[in-house]
Amino acid sequence: MTPSELLTGQHRDCDARFADAEQAARAQNWPAAESAFAAMRGEMEDHFRLEEERLFPAFEQASGMRAGPTVVMRAEHAQMRQLLDGMAQALAARDGDNFLAEADTLLILTQQHNMKEENILYPMCEQSVPDLGRLLEEAGHAA
Repeated sequence: MTPSELLTGQHRDCDARFADAEQAARAQNWPAAESAFAAMRGEMEDHFRLEEERLFPAFEQASGMRAGPTVVMRAEHAQMRQLLDGMAQALAARDGDNFLAEADTLLILTQQHNMKEENILYPMCEQSVPDLGRLLEEAGHAA
């Protein structure tokens, strides 16, 4: 499995948990929504951490691009975290409408973000970072 395939697989895993959380919230099955949301948020945070602490610094070091695509990706991660906070608040209040509204915004942002990473940034990382697979393995993610 290539590093891009590993990272893209993480996106798909998060997407699946996201769909589970939305479905449970639509059904007002709050225990299931809480469980699915917690799983989704945990997976997203793990993925963000891997990128922010390992992938992005390695790319910046190898490419010399410190004000390039990784700056945009970090800013989008911050936006997604704000939306996740809003979803958590709505979930705690059992406010399905607000949960789903925040989820709709997060979905659009996440889809656009993932496309940029999968089609632009990850291939750039594979070209620039010669030991990218080992870097991901050291972080506990086998490529």
